[in-house]
Amino acid sequence: MLSCLLGLRQPKLDDETRAFFRDARPWGFIVFREACVSPEQLRALCAELRESVGYDAIVWIDQEGGRVARLKAPAWPVWPAAGKYGELYAANKDAGREAAYLGYRLIAHELRAAGVDGDFAPVLDVPVEGSDRIVGDRAFSADPKEVALLARAALAGLHDGGVAGCIKHMPGHGRATADSHLALPKVAAKDIDLANDVFPFAQLADAEAAMTAHIVYKAWDPDRPATCSPVVIGEIIRKRMGFQGLLMSDDLDMHALQYAMNGGLTERAETALEAGCDVVLQCSGVLKDMQLAAKGCRELDGLPLVRARAVEAFAKRPPREFDAEAGWARFKELAG
Repeated sequence: MLSCLLGLRQPKLDDETRAFFRDARPWGFIVFREACVSPEQLRALCAELRESVGYDAIVWIDQEGGRVARLKAPAWPVWPAAGKYGELYAANKDAGREAAYLGYRLIAHELRAAGVDGDFAPVLDVPVEGSDRIVGDRAFSADPKEVALLARAALAGLHDGGVAGCIKHMPGHGRATADSHLALPKVAAKDIDLANDVFPFAQLADAEAAMTAHIVYKAWDPDRPATCSPVVIGEIIRKRMGFQGLLMSDDLDMHALQYAMNGGLTERAETALEAGCDVVLQCSGVLKDMQLAAKGCRELDGLPLVRARAVEAFAKRPPREFDAEAGWARFKELAG
């Protein structure tokens, strides 16, 4: 298996893409809004993706709730942004934690029914005043302790639903004054101040997977974004935070990496993997882009493969018994 996740933005595989997946054998896939028409169609697409590579690959999605939700109404429920759980927690701590658990447990229920078994959530970023709104209400709170508590509940909900989670965006996107989809953010905060950003990730260092941020942290590595920095990955993420799970890059297509380094998708994949990422994401859904990214990837083996297998264990175990109807009723009661 190749050390990448490849994106899909079409509701059914064409012959050329299917043949590429068969030969490239990516570790997994990520589906986007254009690929998600109905639960029945998505379930068939996920089966088609797994058949194309010949193994039970994890199919991932960004289903946070709020602005970042690939599964849309009317085919799927509308989920609140993470910030809603923070508001509930501020009013009633027990209710806030329970709502965060139930919300993500119900998301997992919907994902598994559609054939998806990996969710790029929860967000552990801690927004600060003056930062870009790209995080905003995607964050549970501006208090790092509350972020950690609510993210822990959300991750437990995903796990009980038989879905793997991925905490993001390490080591923290909350201070960025630019959207890394469009530009290369550079954070000038001192090391001691960045402890606020690191805290939630350190509290969830036992998570099975995490995603890096395409951000330059001048206090740690003034020349390279975290995704491409062996210093940030080795010294901050692995040692200071203590994270030993599977580390995935954010999307290689984002403009931040285009501004950060020379070269195309092949070079970006090589650089991220050499810096310490275990797996890279390429999300455009364009065949030629996937082919270029795949050229920069390597076979999963050694510790990255062990980490990948651990993530698969979360994604492939059966969900715990769950009364979805009762769960919905309780969630609506809690969330108002």
